[in-house]
Amino acid sequence: METCDYPCPSSPRTLDISDHYKIKKHIPYKMRQRITYFHKNENGVEPRSLKLSSRSISGPDIVAEREDRITLSLEELPIELQHVLRESQELYIRWQKPTAFTTIGPWNSKIPPGLHVFYTPGNSEKPDGGRLCRFFRTAFGPLDCSSTSGSFTKLPNDRFSHTTAYQFYHILNDLSHLSSYIEQYVCVSGNSECKARAQRLLDANSVDFSYDAISHVVKVSALWPHERQPLFIDSQPEHRAEVGIMTPDYPPHLEPHELGVTGLLTVLGDESRPAPTLFTFPSRHKPAIRSSFSSSFLRPWGLHPTLQLKMSSSKPPLEESSCSLHTYLTLPRTIFADKYQLGDELFLSSKNLTSLRYISQPVDLEAPSYAMNIWGSSALLELKTPDARENREWTAEIPLHLRYLAPSEQGYRNISVPWPVVFWACTAEDGTKFPNSPFDRVNLGYDGLFGPRTLFFHVDAKPIEGENLYHDIQVPVLDLGLSNRISSGTATIVMMGFVFVIWKLVSVCLGIPKTSVVASPKRGRKRKSL
Repeated sequence: METCDYPCPSSPRTLDISDHYKIKKHIPYKMRQRITYFHKNENGVEPRSLKLSSRSISGPDIVAEREDRITLSLEELPIELQHVLRESQELYIRWQKPTAFTTIGPWNSKIPPGLHVFYTPGNSEKPDGGRLCRFFRTAFGPLDCSSTSGSFTKLPNDRFSHTTAYQFYHILNDLSHLSSYIEQYVCVSGNSECKARAQRLLDANSVDFSYDAISHVVKVSALWPHERQPLFIDSQPEHRAEVGIMTPDYPPHLEPHELGVTGLLTVLGDESRPAPTLFTFPSRHKPAIRSSFSSSFLRPWGLHPTLQLKMSSSKPPLEESSCSLHTYLTLPRTIFADKYQLGDELFLSSKNLTSLRYISQPVDLEAPSYAMNIWGSSALLELKTPDARENREWTAEIPLHLRYLAPSEQGYRNISVPWPVVFWACTAEDGTKFPNSPFDRVNLGYDGLFGPRTLFFHVDAKPIEGENLYHDIQVPVLDLGLSNRISSGTATIVMMGFVFVIWKLVSVCLGIPKTSVVASPKRGRKRKSL
C-alpha cells in the first residue's frame, strides 16, 4: 500500500480497508477486526493528536458513526454454533433497532426493524430439524421458532439463484439476550474488553452475522449511531486490527454508482503512524436525498386495516436511469396481504400501487394465527408515483387483513407490525460491475429479488416524535370472562327448557287434569275442567 504525507495528493483508487491483510496473508492471525469511524468534514481529527503504540491507537473523542467488523474462524466460536454452521451452506442474521436513524457513512441499506434470518441448509434434501431454532432461542431469547421446515418460509430459488432457501423473522426490540450470550459463551473468563463490547451491542443501530460454506469464516458487524465516540482501540498480539478514520469525499470522476471517502488508515502493530488515503468503491445502496416517508394505519382499523404510506416527494434519484419506487413489507403471522386482491390492476391503481412484485408462499387466507407455525410472510410492491415534475407529497395505500387471534381475558390482544422499507430501484448502466464492497450489506430479503445491476436508493423513515418503527394495533378477540358468563347463562336456559319438557311429559303420563279457557258467546270467558 502506498503512503504519503497528509493530505494525500494521489489520485483516487479503489481500495478496501482490508488491503493490508491481502498483502500479508502469511501472518497466522486468529481473529481479525476492522474498526471504522466515519465523521463529517467539520469533525475531523488532527493526525498529530493520534498516538500509536505497539498494539493500540488513541486520540481525542470524535463525533462520528462507528462500525466494528470481526472475522472469526469456526474454531473460535461456541461449540453449539459450530455444529449449526457445519450443517449450513449459508446463514445470514440481520437485526435492526426499531428507531429511525440516518447515516452519514456508506451504511445506507435499511430493513424493517427486528430479527431477520436467511438460511440455506448444507443438505437441501434434509433441512435442519430443530438445532438452528434451539440456537436462536439460546442466543436471542424465547423466539417462536420450532424447526426450519415448520417455522421458516421457503424462498424461490428458480427465479433468484443468488438468494437463500429459507427466511425467518421475529419482532425483537433489543439485543439484551445476545449480549448476555456473548458474555457467557464467547468471552474468555476475565476478558473485560470482550464483555464491554458485548454490552455496547445494546446501543447499536444494527448487527449482522454472515457465514457461507465457501469461505468457512464468520463475519460479525455492528453499527453505532452518529454521536461522540471514544477513540481508543487496543488489540491482542494474535489478533489483527485495522482502524480507519474516514469522511465523505466527492472527486470529479465519481460515478453515480460509486462512493468516495478519504481519511486515515492504520494496522495496529504494523505501522508507526496512520497512512492518509483516498479511494472510491462501487455501492449498490445509497440514500435518496431530500426524500422521506411516514407509515400509519387508517382508522378505524377493523379486521381489514389499510396501511398508508405518505411520501414527501415523487422525484426519482437518477433522471437518466430507469427508476421505480418499491416498498418491502415483513408481516408477522397475525396479519397478511391477499395476493388475489392485489392482482386487480384497477384496484391497485386506485391505491397508487402498480403491482405486487413478490409475496412469500404459501399464505393461508383462512387459518387463525394460533393454528399456524410459520412466522408470517413478506411482500414487495411497486408504488405508482405521480408526475415527477410536480414533486409533491402523495400517498399510497396497502390493504391488509388480520387473522383471528387466541381469546383473552380482556377481549383484546395487541399486535405489532413493523414499518416497511421504501426504496428506489434504479438500473445501472450496461457494463457496470459491483464487486464486493467493504461496507455494503447483502441478503436483506429484497435485494435478491432484483438483478445484479440494480442500485437501491433508500428513503428515510420519519415517524412522529416519540414513536418507534412498530405499529401497535388493538385487535378484538373472544372475551374469556364474558364467554364464561354467556356459557353459564346458556346452560341454565337449556336446563330450564329441558326440565319444562320433562315436566309436561310426566304430567301427560300421570293423567294430571288441566284447565283450559273456553269462550262463551254471551257471558264472555269461562273456565271449564276437561
